[in-house]
Amino acid sequence: MLRRKIEKEMKRWLDKSNKALLVTGARQVGKTFIIRSVLKEAGMDYVEYNLIEEQIVVKILGSSENVDDLVLKLSLYSQKKLTAGKTVIFFDEIQEFPEIITKIKFMVEDGRFRYILSGSLLGVELKNVHSAPVGSLETITMFPLDFEEFLQIANLPDGLLDTLRHCFTECLPVDQIIHDRMLRLFNLYLIIGGMPAAVDAYVRTNDMEEVMREHRDIALQYKNDFTKYESQNKRLLLTRVYDLIPSELNSKNNRFKLASVDKTIRIDRNENTFIWLTEAGVAIPVCNVTAPTFPLELNKKSSFFKLFLSDVGMLTTQYGRMTKLRIIENEGGVNEGAIYENVVAQELIAHGFTPFYYQSKRTGENDFIIEYHDAALPIEIKSGKDYKAHVALDNILSVKEYEIPRAFVFCRGNVSTAERISYFPIYMLMFLANPNPDKTMIPLTGFVF
Repeated sequence: MLRRKIEKEMKRWLDKSNKALLVTGARQVGKTFIIRSVLKEAGMDYVEYNLIEEQIVVKILGSSENVDDLVLKLSLYSQKKLTAGKTVIFFDEIQEFPEIITKIKFMVEDGRFRYILSGSLLGVELKNVHSAPVGSLETITMFPLDFEEFLQIANLPDGLLDTLRHCFTECLPVDQIIHDRMLRLFNLYLIIGGMPAAVDAYVRTNDMEEVMREHRDIALQYKNDFTKYESQNKRLLLTRVYDLIPSELNSKNNRFKLASVDKTIRIDRNENTFIWLTEAGVAIPVCNVTAPTFPLELNKKSSFFKLFLSDVGMLTTQYGRMTKLRIIENEGGVNEGAIYENVVAQELIAHGFTPFYYQSKRTGENDFIIEYHDAALPIEIKSGKDYKAHVALDNILSVKEYEIPRAFVFCRGNVSTAERISYFPIYMLMFLANPNPDKTMIPLTGFVF
């Protein structure tokens, strides 16, 4: 079984929290599987209700007048005994009844049972829930496997990741044999990605066609969600925008352009389309800032943004089998820049950062900017051999009023430093972690236009 970092947070909740736990994230990131695994490993007595498969439970939740009534009805329906003070009640697919969020406060205050809630599309569904319980609900957002989690399939020697982490923190070069091996594994991650079903398909079959089939099935589920939860006009635009993301990333545009869908469409009139995709967890927005200065949120210009897929493996599947082959064989002729940027956006989000980008006529375009140790940190992504050529980054660092203390370049080269710039291998993204992540954040509102 692949271990997930979220397990640590869930175990801490089991040991120390009296609140209910909400686990959210895009469809097929492994929420249900990991919840069951943690509960079983901890020896917990639990009862699971799937609100899609068990519509009677939705009726019970909607018709119960109080907690006593709810517990009585669930006890009568359940084939497993509900034991006060012992049983954990797990409601899965709660997007079918988002109003459960308004009820959970009273269920928690009742104190007889502990509750775990899980579902997809919750950013979409919960934005209309007006009575979110303050102090009664802890939220964890789950993502596809990041690169460090993905490395479990490689059977790396004990201590190797600690050695690499030491090289990252101390800016020391990596042994060349290890460096080359890690680059090959990173290439493998680019073509498989972090969706658990795709990773499992690769481990079981070593067949890239099976991996791509899983990616296509997941994309189809996303589009079915568009159909299920949105009007006919909206679902068509959602599908077109989602399908357009790979080609927009591969173009020379410095932001997503709706004109690529239809020249008559205006972003400010269709903002909900992008909010829906990002709140459903199937796309990652990276907004522009008017100045690369701390705090970045104050400089955000949300009408200018880039849009990435939530999983890099699904992106390379959309680019096709030959793209994957060229990546794994280190051949040229493929725009790895777009693919590298997508995986960086994915890793930054998973590691607790809110990524931005900066573009101006004065300095050029910088790929990403994050807040890191209470300062703005520009990040440049280089997929080619000339990774020390970065005019825009040099321009940003030369502007004194920006007061930028340092910058990172992630590339295929080894670790090195030059004045305020640190060069790291692209695989060392796994060590870039937010020292103050908000583990309970859930995007109930989108980026504002």
